[in-house]
Amino acid sequence: MSQNNKITIGNMPELPYAIEEAVNRLRVNMSFLGEDIKKIMVVSTMPDEGKSFVTMQLWRQMAQTGVDSILVDADMRKSVMVDKYALQREDGEKINGSSYYLANDIALDQAILKTEYEHGDIIPNNDNVVNPSILLESRKFADMLDQLADRYRYVFVDAPPLNLVSDGERIGSLCDGAVLVVRGNATPKNMVKNSVRQLERAGCPLLGVVLNRVKGSGSGYYYKQYGSKYGYYGKNYGSGDGYGYYGSKK
Repeated sequence: MSQNNKITIGNMPELPYAIEEAVNRLRVNMSFLGEDIKKIMVVSTMPDEGKSFVTMQLWRQMAQTGVDSILVDADMRKSVMVDKYALQREDGEKINGSSYYLANDIALDQAILKTEYEHGDIIPNNDNVVNPSILLESRKFADMLDQLADRYRYVFVDAPPLNLVSDGERIGSLCDGAVLVVRGNATPKNMVKNSVRQLERAGCPLLGVVLNRVKGSGSGYYYKQYGSKYGYYGKNYGSGDGYGYYGSKK
C-alpha cells in the first residue's frame, strides 16, 4: 500500500466519560462473541438514530486498543462521513471510497485508507449514488468483505437504515451478525420488531442492541422492554441525553 494512502480525521470529538465508557462496554462485549464473528453490520431502523456515530466510535476504540479493525462505509446513498469527520487525504488527492471501488477497476489496497490509529483503517464513501443496489449485489462487494475479514480482526460495516431501502438486508446477508442502534423514546416498537424480522430474513444474527439518546431517570438507570420475544435492555451510563446507552440480547 502506498505510504500516501493515508487520511487525517479532522473532527473526532473527545467524548464525555459516560459515553466513552458505554462504547467501551460495547467493545468489551464484542470480545465475547467468538472468533467466528468478524464482519459486523451496524444498522438502524430509521435515519438519525446514531448508527454511524456508534460505528465510528466502536471502530476507534478497537483500533486504539490494538485490535486490527477496518470501518467500511456502505451507506452509499446518503453518507456524510467524509464531511462530518473532516476526512482528508494527506497527499491532497480526492478520496475514492467504497462506491468508487465497487464501480471501477482498482485494487482494494487503493480504497483502503490508513489513519492515525495504527490498527485502524477505513474505507469511507465519498460518492453517493442514487441506486447502489447493483454495487451491493455484485460479487465484488461480497469478495471485498471476505478479503477484509481475512486481513482484519473486525470489519465494521456502516449500513443504511433498514426501514428505508433493502440495502441493509443485502449487507446483512453477507455479515456474521448485526448491532441494531435504536433511538430511545422515538423509534416505535413495531418498527424495531420489523427490523429484527428483516435481519432474521437475511440470515444475519442479531448480536445486540444499542439504545441511544435516552433521557435517564434520576437514578441514572434506564430500562426499556421491546417485547418478551426479543428481550432487549439498555443501561444509562450517564445521565440526560446522549449516546451513553448499551443494550445486548439476553
